[in-house]
Amino acid sequence: MKKSASARALEAAAAERILIIDGAMGTMIQRYKLDEADYRGERFKDWKQDVKGNNDLLVLTQPDIIEAIHGEYLAAGADLLETNTFNAQRISMADYGMEELSYEMNVAAATIARLAADKWTKKTPEKPRFVAGAVGPTNRTASISPDVNDPAFRNVDFDQLREAYKEQVRGLIEGGADIILIETIFDTLNAKAAGVATLEVFEEKGVELPIMISGTITDRSGRTLSGQTPEAFWYSMRHLRPFSIGLNCALGAELMRSYLAELAAHADTRVSAYPNAGLPNEMGEYEETPDDMACQIEPWAKDGILNIVGGCCGSTPDHIGHIAEHVKKYNPRKIPEIPPKLRLSGLEPFIYG
Repeated sequence: MKKSASARALEAAAAERILIIDGAMGTMIQRYKLDEADYRGERFKDWKQDVKGNNDLLVLTQPDIIEAIHGEYLAAGADLLETNTFNAQRISMADYGMEELSYEMNVAAATIARLAADKWTKKTPEKPRFVAGAVGPTNRTASISPDVNDPAFRNVDFDQLREAYKEQVRGLIEGGADIILIETIFDTLNAKAAGVATLEVFEEKGVELPIMISGTITDRSGRTLSGQTPEAFWYSMRHLRPFSIGLNCALGAELMRSYLAELAAHADTRVSAYPNAGLPNEMGEYEETPDDMACQIEPWAKDGILNIVGGCCGSTPDHIGHIAEHVKKYNPRKIPEIPPKLRLSGLEPFIYG
């Protein structure tokens, strides 16, 4: 399939500079102090259960707020705008009895982000802005039993994930996403279901968008929740030929560097990172200042291990603005030529020969 014009523009931009991805959506939504009625809006005022906390629903009930948040990140220097769809698939929406709204949410979210991005591209045509359709991990895991007394039990299977993701990806494409971003991956099997779903939708629609993949190292063990090291994770996902591979969430910049460097050493594609604004305090709040976060990230750019960078939990437009300012003088990481070998992955990598 032929690459789209936006895909070609994205590749050109990534060759010129380190691209900036936006920051946390949830952190910004919290600033609005929305109550149950705000989440429901007029359309869902009589909904059968509470919906406060369903941030993805806001693309239907408070679209102006979501567009305003996108605008703040674009003004701060973001090149890539994530849609507000982290949980917008049937599996997660079941918590609110809103499974049937999943497709509509994705179309609406991508449309809102598309409008915001296009406004800024029109202002600065030399710096086009792109919409990354955010595909989160769901609230279930295909690799691990939720019942400690029954290790073989699973509360979701591969095909259930695949079908939920297909519906989500269709909506994101219909709404105008330039990229499919499979993010915050804690279970590689979930991510592989998302990858299969994405390729199937591409085939259905006769389109091919860039795919970004971003895993999460859950603690100082240096592994995903399903047990893989960063290198093994890359070997599990490289068949998708992604536009980028990277890490986000869970860790602050200080703790993420070594794992990011591991990916940068082994991946023959671009590397992305959007860490949290430090680690949460005892109240669950993120206290790392924009300058502190940017100063920790700048050496990554200086040392040539970054192509795309931004922020996750606790980050704001101020954080993104500082990061953009600190990395703009550095060239993007050069994609290395990796010698062809048989590279397999379990929890750890295996390279034959």
